[in-house]
Amino acid sequence: MNDNKTTNISHIIQVKDLTKQFGSFTAVDHITFDVKRGEIFGFLGANGAGKTTAMRMLCGLSFPTSGSGTVAGFDIMRQGEKIKSHIGYMSQRFALYDDLTVMENMQLFGGIYRVGKKEIDRRATEMLQKLKFASERNTLVGSLPLGWKQKLAFAVATLHRPEIVFLDEPTGGVDPITRRQFWEMIYQASSENTTIFVTTHYMDEAEYCHRVSMMVDGQIKALGTPTELKQQYNASSMDEVFRTLARGAKRGD
Repeated sequence: MNDNKTTNISHIIQVKDLTKQFGSFTAVDHITFDVKRGEIFGFLGANGAGKTTAMRMLCGLSFPTSGSGTVAGFDIMRQGEKIKSHIGYMSQRFALYDDLTVMENMQLFGGIYRVGKKEIDRRATEMLQKLKFASERNTLVGSLPLGWKQKLAFAVATLHRPEIVFLDEPTGGVDPITRRQFWEMIYQASSENTTIFVTTHYMDEAEYCHRVSMMVDGQIKALGTPTELKQQYNASSMDEVFRTLARGAKRGD
C-alpha cells in the first residue's frame, strides 16, 4: 500500500467486528459499518456509548482489540500513521491555539501536515476570504467569538485537503445561526468529495446527515438514512428515534 490518495475507493471507511476492550470492560463491541466517499456520516450516541473510542481507532490513535478495518485504504491495525496523513480532525475541546494569531494557527497546522509554506499561504488566504475573515488574519484566536473559532477550526482541519474530516461535537455551545453556517461549510466540503464523519448531541443535526448510526452500550443499534430510521421506529424526529433506542441503555448519561 502506498501513500497516494485512494481516489478509486468508493467506501472510504470500512470496519468489521471492530472491538475495543479495557480489561474486562468492552467499550466498543463488534461494530460493523462502512462510509461512502463524500458522505456526511453521523455517528451518534449518549456519553459513554463508545463513539469517541471508536473514532480514536478510526483516526489511528488507538489500536483495536480485535476486528478489522480500513480508512482511506489503510489498515487501522498496521497503518495508523498513514491514516493520520489522510484525515483532518476537529474537536469541540481543542482545535486551535488561543495565543497564536489566525494566520499563525493555519501555518502551524499546515506545516504539521507537510504542506509547503507558499501553498499554506495561498490556501489560507483563499479560505479566509471565503469566510470573510481576511481582516482578522493577524488577530489572536483567543479574542475571537466561539462561533468564529469553530468555523476557523474547520477551515484549519481541511487546509491540507484531507479525504476525510472527523468532527467530534463540532457545534457544541454555539448559537443556532452559527450552527447553520457551520453545516453549510460541511455541505460545501461534501460537495467537493470530502467525507465528513461527525458526532453530535444535537438530534436535529442528525437530519442533515446522509446516513446515521446510533450507538448504545458500545454497539450500533441502528444504521440508515434519517428517513429510513424514522420510518423504522415510527418516529416523527431523530430525537424520538434516539430516545427509543436509548431507553434500554445500561451506561451513558
